Amino acid sequence: MKMRKSGTLRKMDSRLENPVQYGISLDEKQVPLNPLIGSNTKLVFTGNIYCIECGRKTKKSFNQGYCYPCFQKLQQFFTCLIHPEKCRCEEGSCMQDHIVYLANSSGLKVGITRATQVPTRWIDQGASQAIILAEVPNRRFSGDIEVALKQHISDKTNWRKMLSAESESVDMLKIKNQLSNYVPNELKKFISNNDTI
Repeated sequence: MKMRKSGTLRKMDSRLENPVQYGISLDEKQVPLNPLIGSNTKLVFTGNIYCIECGRKTKKSFNQGYCYPCFQKLQQFFTCLIHPEKCRCEEGSCMQDHIVYLANSSGLKVGITRATQVPTRWIDQGASQAIILAEVPNRRFSGDIEVALKQHISDKTNWRKMLSAESESVDMLKIKNQLSNYVPNELKKFISNNDTI
């Protein structure tokens, strides 16, 4: 039986289950991908690109889905995306709760994400283990903690290593307790009591 679906494709979704459940969004409708594993499924690019911010048709997308005018408008936020410790924004996604986490994917790393992206961010990075180190009220604080910690632990995922082998299991709680010592004193109050891994 042939089934055809079409629409504007958005970022792949994932849910933390065993196994992880993946899906794609086509015009806000979810299409589960796990049932398609092993099937004869074909994705066809129509050549149409639409801005993820304003929806206008564009010839080229910038920064993972924006048309050029929206990309230009959002430039003020890009410094925060790359260097959260330099964030000076007082609105939007920068002023949302953020999480500083430790993950084990291609090895141990420190990372930050919006609180709403847990555990999706970990799944995206292929983490076999992860733990929340700190819960902060804005992106700037998460960047300050990450900068302090990346002097002691990597802030990068080696995707080649991540895809080639599973990481060795480690005591995440022990590592969290050790690295908490390097959190700047004025930010220690944000260290999470949540020891769930």
